[in-house]
Amino acid sequence: MTDSSTVIEKLKSVRDPELHQDIVSLNMVRDVSVEAGKLNLSLILTTPACPLRETIENDVNEALKEFDDISEISIDWGADVRSTNRPDGPEPIKGVRNVIAVASNKGGVGKSTVAVNLALALSRAGARTGILDADITGPNLPTMLGIDEGLQSTGESGLRPVDSHGLKVVSLGFVLPAGTPVVWRGPMIGSGVRQLLHDVDWGELDYLIVDLPPGTSDASMSMAQDALIAGAVIVSTPSKVAVEDAQKAVGMFDRLGVPVFGVIENMRGEVFGSGGAEAAADDLGLEFLGHIPLAANIREAGDNGDPLDNDDLEIEELFSGIAEQVAARCSVLQFAGEGATI
Repeated sequence: MTDSSTVIEKLKSVRDPELHQDIVSLNMVRDVSVEAGKLNLSLILTTPACPLRETIENDVNEALKEFDDISEISIDWGADVRSTNRPDGPEPIKGVRNVIAVASNKGGVGKSTVAVNLALALSRAGARTGILDADITGPNLPTMLGIDEGLQSTGESGLRPVDSHGLKVVSLGFVLPAGTPVVWRGPMIGSGVRQLLHDVDWGELDYLIVDLPPGTSDASMSMAQDALIAGAVIVSTPSKVAVEDAQKAVGMFDRLGVPVFGVIENMRGEVFGSGGAEAAADDLGLEFLGHIPLAANIREAGDNGDPLDNDDLEIEELFSGIAEQVAARCSVLQFAGEGATI
Protein backbone atom coordinates (compact mmCIF):
# COMPACT_ATOMS: atom_id res chain seq x y z
CA MET A 1 0.00 0.00 0.00
CA THR A 2 1.34 3.42 -0.97
CA ASP A 3 2.11 5.68 1.99
CA SER A 4 3.26 9.29 2.34
CA SER A 5 6.96 8.44 2.51
CA THR A 6 6.72 6.48 -0.75
CA VAL A 7 4.99 9.43 -2.41
CA ILE A 8 7.63 11.87 -1.19
CA GLU A 9 10.42 9.64 -2.45
CA LYS A 10 8.78 9.42 -5.87
CA LEU A 11 8.31 13.19 -6.06
CA LYS A 12 12.07 13.62 -5.82
CA SER A 13 12.02 12.82 -9.54
CA VAL A 14 10.05 16.01 -10.27
CA ARG A 15 12.25 19.03 -10.87
CA ASP A 16 11.43 22.70 -10.96
CA PRO A 17 12.19 23.61 -14.61
CA GLU A 18 13.78 26.96 -13.73
CA LEU A 19 15.44 26.27 -10.38
CA HIS A 20 16.79 22.91 -11.62
CA GLN A 21 16.28 21.18 -8.29
CA ASP A 22 13.74 18.58 -7.26
CA ILE A 23 10.59 19.87 -5.59
CA VAL A 24 11.21 17.86 -2.41
CA SER A 25 14.67 19.35 -1.85
CA LEU A 26 13.16 22.79 -2.48
CA ASN A 27 10.66 22.12 0.33
CA MET A 28 7.75 22.59 -2.04
CA VAL A 29 6.11 19.30 -1.02
CA ARG A 30 4.29 19.43 2.30
CA ASP A 31 1.44 17.83 4.25
CA VAL A 32 1.35 14.56 2.31
CA SER A 33 -1.32 12.07 3.34
CA VAL A 34 -2.86 9.00 1.73
CA GLU A 35 -6.23 7.69 2.85
CA ALA A 36 -8.74 5.41 1.13
CA GLY A 37 -7.14 5.85 -2.27
CA LYS A 38 -7.01 9.63 -2.05
CA LEU A 39 -3.70 11.50 -1.96
CA ASN A 40 -3.66 14.96 -0.42
CA LEU A 41 -0.60 17.17 -0.58
CA SER A 42 0.41 20.81 -0.55
CA LEU A 43 2.69 22.26 -3.21
CA ILE A 44 4.29 25.52 -2.11
CA LEU A 45 5.66 27.54 -5.03
CA THR A 46 8.29 30.26 -4.80
CA THR A 47 5.78 32.85 -6.04
CA PRO A 48 2.00 32.98 -6.50
CA ALA A 49 2.76 34.35 -9.99
CA CYS A 50 4.59 31.17 -10.97
CA PRO A 51 4.53 30.71 -14.77
CA LEU A 52 5.26 26.98 -14.46
CA ARG A 53 2.48 25.86 -12.13
CA GLU A 54 0.69 23.85 -14.81
CA THR A 55 3.96 22.19 -15.87
CA ILE A 56 4.78 21.20 -12.29
CA GLU A 57 1.24 19.88 -11.74
CA ASN A 58 1.44 17.74 -14.89
CA ASP A 59 4.85 16.38 -13.87
CA VAL A 60 3.56 15.50 -10.40
CA ASN A 61 0.56 13.64 -11.83
CA GLU A 62 2.81 11.84 -14.30
CA ALA A 63 5.22 10.76 -11.56
CA LEU A 64 2.43 9.39 -9.37
CA LYS A 65 0.36 7.55 -11.96
CA GLU A 66 2.28 4.31 -11.34
CA PHE A 67 0.58 3.93 -7.95
CA ASP A 68 -2.50 1.85 -8.77
CA ASP A 69 -3.99 2.23 -5.30
CA ILE A 70 -4.20 6.03 -5.63
CA SER A 71 -7.37 6.96 -7.50
CA GLU A 72 -7.53 10.67 -6.67
CA ILE A 73 -4.91 13.39 -6.19
CA SER A 74 -5.83 16.65 -4.47
CA ILE A 75 -3.25 19.46 -4.51
CA ASP A 76 -3.50 22.47 -2.22
CA TRP A 77 -1.43 25.25 -3.80
CA GLY A 78 0.42 27.91 -1.87
CA ALA A 79 3.46 30.15 -2.14
CA ASP A 80 6.40 31.19 0.03
CA VAL A 81 7.98 34.22 -1.60
CA ARG A 82 11.59 34.38 -0.50
CA SER A 83 13.50 37.50 0.42
CA THR A 84 16.33 39.03 -1.55
CA ASN A 85 19.39 38.41 0.59
CA ARG A 86 22.78 39.96 -0.12
CA PRO A 87 24.92 40.13 3.03
CA ASP A 88 26.99 43.01 1.65
CA GLY A 89 24.00 44.91 0.25
CA PRO A 90 22.05 47.88 1.61
CA GLU A 91 19.67 47.60 4.53
CA PRO A 92 16.48 45.73 3.56
CA ILE A 93 13.17 47.57 3.85
CA LYS A 94 11.30 46.23 6.87
CA GLY A 95 8.60 43.78 5.84
CA VAL A 96 9.43 43.95 2.11
CA ARG A 97 10.78 40.75 0.58
CA ASN A 98 11.66 41.97 -2.91
CA VAL A 99 12.14 45.44 -4.39
CA ILE A 100 11.76 45.64 -8.17
CA ALA A 101 12.77 48.87 -9.92
CA VAL A 102 10.98 49.90 -13.12
CA ALA A 103 13.21 52.26 -15.07
CA SER A 104 13.93 53.96 -18.35
CA ASN A 105 16.43 56.59 -19.33
CA LYS A 106 13.86 58.59 -21.26
CA GLY A 107 10.56 60.19 -20.35
CA GLY A 108 7.38 59.54 -22.27
CA VAL A 109 7.86 55.80 -22.83
CA GLY A 110 5.00 54.76 -20.54
CA LYS A 111 7.19 53.62 -17.66
CA SER A 112 4.69 54.60 -14.95
CA THR A 113 1.87 52.88 -16.84
CA VAL A 114 3.94 49.70 -17.02
CA ALA A 115 4.89 49.97 -13.33
CA VAL A 116 1.26 50.32 -12.23
CA ASN A 117 0.02 47.46 -14.39
CA LEU A 118 2.93 45.21 -13.39
CA ALA A 119 2.05 45.78 -9.73
CA LEU A 120 -1.62 45.09 -10.41
CA ALA A 121 -0.79 41.88 -12.28
CA LEU A 122 1.30 40.61 -9.36
CA SER A 123 -1.53 41.48 -6.99
CA ARG A 124 -4.09 39.65 -9.16
CA ALA A 125 -1.87 36.58 -8.99
CA GLY A 126 -2.14 36.66 -5.20
CA ALA A 127 1.12 38.40 -4.25
CA ARG A 128 1.14 41.03 -1.53
CA THR A 129 2.23 44.02 -3.59
CA GLY A 130 3.05 47.68 -3.07
CA ILE A 131 4.15 50.46 -5.39
CA LEU A 132 6.36 53.44 -4.61
CA ASP A 133 6.36 56.57 -6.74
CA ALA A 134 10.06 57.50 -6.63
CA ASP A 135 9.69 60.16 -9.30
CA ILE A 136 10.08 62.86 -6.67
CA THR A 137 9.83 65.82 -9.04
CA GLY A 138 7.02 64.42 -11.19
CA PRO A 139 4.80 62.02 -9.21
CA ASN A 140 1.97 60.56 -11.32
CA LEU A 141 0.64 57.63 -9.31
CA PRO A 142 -2.06 59.62 -7.45
CA THR A 143 -3.64 60.51 -10.80
CA MET A 144 -3.18 57.07 -12.36
CA LEU A 145 -4.69 55.27 -9.36
CA GLY A 146 -7.39 57.84 -8.63
CA ILE A 147 -6.11 58.66 -5.14
CA ASP A 148 -6.93 62.02 -3.57
CA GLU A 149 -6.17 61.24 0.08
CA GLY A 150 -2.89 61.87 1.87
CA LEU A 151 -0.43 59.76 3.81
CA GLN A 152 -1.15 59.37 7.51
CA SER A 153 1.29 58.82 10.35
CA THR A 154 1.07 55.62 12.38
CA GLY A 155 3.33 56.94 15.11
CA GLU A 156 6.59 55.12 15.77
CA SER A 157 6.26 52.85 12.73
CA GLY A 158 6.14 55.77 10.28
CA LEU A 159 3.78 56.75 7.51
CA ARG A 160 0.96 54.48 6.40
CA PRO A 161 0.56 53.72 2.67
CA VAL A 162 -2.73 54.32 0.91
CA ASP A 163 -4.62 51.14 -0.03
CA SER A 164 -5.82 51.32 -3.63
CA HIS A 165 -6.84 48.60 -6.10
CA GLY A 166 -5.31 45.96 -3.81
CA LEU A 167 -1.95 47.76 -3.68
CA LYS A 168 -0.15 49.63 -0.92
CA VAL A 169 0.75 52.94 -2.55
CA VAL A 170 3.17 55.70 -1.51
CA SER A 171 3.87 58.89 -3.44
CA LEU A 172 5.12 62.35 -2.60
CA GLY A 173 2.14 63.49 -4.64
CA PHE A 174 -0.11 62.53 -1.72
CA VAL A 175 1.22 65.41 0.37
CA LEU A 176 1.41 68.09 -2.33
CA PRO A 177 -1.41 70.22 -3.70
CA ALA A 178 -2.13 69.42 -7.35
CA GLY A 179 0.22 71.21 -9.71
CA THR A 180 2.80 72.06 -7.05
CA PRO A 181 6.34 71.84 -8.48
CA VAL A 182 9.04 70.07 -6.48
CA VAL A 183 12.22 72.11 -6.80
CA TRP A 184 14.75 70.10 -4.79
CA ARG A 185 18.48 69.75 -5.09
CA GLY A 186 20.18 66.34 -5.18
CA PRO A 187 20.69 65.88 -1.40
CA MET A 188 17.02 66.67 -0.70
CA ILE A 189 15.89 64.19 -3.35
CA GLY A 190 18.12 61.51 -1.83
CA SER A 191 16.72 62.23 1.63
CA GLY A 192 13.17 62.11 0.28
CA VAL A 193 13.73 58.73 -1.34
CA ARG A 194 15.19 57.31 1.89
CA GLN A 195 12.16 58.50 3.85
CA LEU A 196 9.70 57.01 1.37
CA LEU A 197 11.56 53.70 1.59
CA HIS A 198 12.32 53.28 5.27
CA ASP A 199 9.94 55.62 7.12
CA VAL A 200 6.82 53.89 5.82
CA ASP A 201 4.92 51.07 7.51
CA TRP A 202 4.70 48.80 4.47
CA GLY A 203 3.44 45.83 6.46
CA GLU A 204 4.35 42.51 4.83
CA LEU A 205 4.94 42.68 1.07
CA ASP A 206 6.13 40.04 -1.36
CA TYR A 207 6.99 42.68 -3.98
CA LEU A 208 7.47 46.44 -3.88
CA ILE A 209 7.44 47.95 -7.37
CA VAL A 210 9.40 51.20 -7.54
CA ASP A 211 8.55 53.61 -10.34
CA LEU A 212 11.85 55.42 -10.88
CA PRO A 213 12.15 58.81 -12.59
CA PRO A 214 13.57 58.94 -16.11
CA GLY A 215 17.33 59.14 -16.49
CA THR A 216 20.25 58.37 -14.21
CA SER A 217 19.09 60.79 -11.53
CA ASP A 218 19.76 61.31 -7.83
CA ALA A 219 16.57 59.40 -7.04
CA SER A 220 17.80 56.33 -8.93
CA MET A 221 21.22 56.50 -7.29
CA SER A 222 19.70 56.89 -3.83
CA MET A 223 17.37 53.99 -4.44
CA ALA A 224 20.24 51.67 -5.32
CA GLN A 225 22.25 52.81 -2.30
CA ASP A 226 19.42 52.75 0.25
CA ALA A 227 17.37 49.72 -0.78
CA LEU A 228 18.22 46.09 -1.44
CA ILE A 229 16.92 45.86 -5.01
CA ALA A 230 16.16 42.37 -6.30
CA GLY A 231 16.35 43.54 -9.90
CA ALA A 232 15.38 46.15 -12.45
CA VAL A 233 12.98 46.11 -15.38
CA ILE A 234 13.79 48.40 -18.31
CA VAL A 235 10.95 49.99 -20.29
CA SER A 236 11.42 51.35 -23.81
CA THR A 237 9.39 52.11 -26.89
CA PRO A 238 10.62 50.46 -30.11
CA SER A 239 12.06 53.74 -31.44
CA LYS A 240 15.82 54.00 -31.94
CA VAL A 241 16.22 57.05 -29.68
CA ALA A 242 14.33 55.43 -26.80
CA VAL A 243 16.29 52.20 -27.19
CA GLU A 244 19.60 54.07 -27.06
CA ASP A 245 18.55 55.71 -23.80
CA ALA A 246 17.30 52.40 -22.39
CA GLN A 247 20.74 50.92 -23.00
CA LYS A 248 22.18 53.68 -20.81
CA ALA A 249 19.78 52.69 -18.03
CA VAL A 250 21.08 49.12 -18.29
CA GLY A 251 24.62 50.47 -17.96
CA MET A 252 23.66 52.42 -14.85
CA PHE A 253 22.30 49.34 -13.09
CA ASP A 254 25.35 47.33 -14.11
CA ARG A 255 27.59 49.93 -12.45
CA LEU A 256 25.41 49.91 -9.34
CA GLY A 257 25.51 46.12 -9.09
CA VAL A 258 21.76 45.70 -9.60
CA PRO A 259 20.64 42.73 -11.73
CA VAL A 260 18.55 43.63 -14.79
CA PHE A 261 15.65 41.21 -15.16
CA GLY A 262 14.92 42.20 -18.73
CA VAL A 263 13.36 44.65 -21.17
CA ILE A 264 9.73 45.50 -21.92
CA GLU A 265 8.80 47.02 -25.25
CA ASN A 266 5.93 49.46 -24.66
CA MET A 267 3.71 51.26 -27.20
CA ARG A 268 4.41 48.77 -29.98
CA GLY A 269 2.48 49.61 -33.14
CA GLU A 270 2.37 51.73 -36.27
CA VAL A 271 3.35 54.99 -34.55
CA PHE A 272 6.55 53.84 -32.81
CA GLY A 273 7.24 50.68 -34.79
CA SER A 274 7.99 47.27 -33.34
CA GLY A 275 10.92 45.08 -32.39
CA GLY A 276 13.48 47.75 -31.51
CA ALA A 277 13.55 47.07 -27.78
CA GLU A 278 13.35 43.33 -28.38
CA ALA A 279 16.43 43.47 -30.63
CA ALA A 280 18.27 45.59 -28.06
CA ALA A 281 17.53 43.04 -25.34
CA ASP A 282 19.00 40.33 -27.54
CA ASP A 283 22.10 42.43 -28.27
CA LEU A 284 22.62 43.07 -24.55
CA GLY A 285 22.10 39.44 -23.59
CA LEU A 286 18.99 40.30 -21.56
CA GLU A 287 15.61 38.62 -21.29
CA PHE A 288 12.88 40.13 -23.44
CA LEU A 289 9.98 40.16 -21.01
CA GLY A 290 7.30 41.03 -23.53
CA HIS A 291 5.58 43.84 -25.40
CA ILE A 292 2.58 46.06 -24.78
CA PRO A 293 0.77 47.60 -27.76
CA LEU A 294 0.04 51.29 -28.18
CA ALA A 295 -3.61 51.27 -27.11
CA ALA A 296 -5.92 54.16 -26.26
CA ASN A 297 -7.76 52.22 -23.55
CA ILE A 298 -4.57 51.80 -21.50
CA ARG A 299 -4.01 55.55 -21.57
CA GLU A 300 -7.66 56.31 -20.82
CA ALA A 301 -7.69 53.96 -17.83
CA GLY A 302 -4.69 55.72 -16.29
CA ASP A 303 -6.11 59.18 -17.03
CA ASN A 304 -9.38 58.20 -15.35
CA GLY A 305 -7.60 56.94 -12.25
CA ASP A 306 -8.95 53.42 -12.57
CA PRO A 307 -6.51 51.11 -14.36
CA LEU A 308 -8.66 48.09 -13.52
CA ASP A 309 -11.38 49.58 -15.72
CA ASN A 310 -9.69 47.98 -18.69
CA ASP A 311 -11.71 45.11 -20.11
CA ASP A 312 -9.13 44.20 -22.75
CA LEU A 313 -8.31 40.65 -21.71
CA GLU A 314 -5.50 40.40 -24.26
CA ILE A 315 -3.63 43.32 -22.67
CA GLU A 316 -4.33 42.01 -19.18
CA GLU A 317 -2.83 38.67 -20.19
CA LEU A 318 0.25 40.43 -21.61
CA PHE A 319 0.88 42.19 -18.29
CA SER A 320 0.22 38.95 -16.39
CA GLY A 321 2.78 37.15 -18.54
CA ILE A 322 5.35 39.87 -17.86
CA ALA A 323 4.60 39.74 -14.13
CA GLU A 324 5.11 35.97 -14.10
CA GLN A 325 8.50 36.33 -15.78
CA VAL A 326 9.61 39.06 -13.37
CA ALA A 327 8.56 36.99 -10.35
CA ALA A 328 10.35 33.97 -11.80
CA ARG A 329 13.56 35.99 -12.29
CA CYS A 330 13.39 36.97 -8.62
CA SER A 331 13.19 33.32 -7.58
CA VAL A 332 15.93 32.15 -9.92
CA LEU A 333 18.42 34.80 -8.80
CA GLN A 334 17.70 34.14 -5.14
CA PHE A 335 18.47 30.44 -5.48
CA ALA A 336 21.41 30.85 -7.85
CA GLY A 337 23.09 33.83 -6.19
CA GLU A 338 23.81 34.77 -2.64
CA GLY A 339 21.01 32.66 -1.25
CA ALA A 340 17.52 33.28 0.05
CA THR A 341 15.58 33.04 3.28
CA ILE A 342 11.95 32.20 3.90
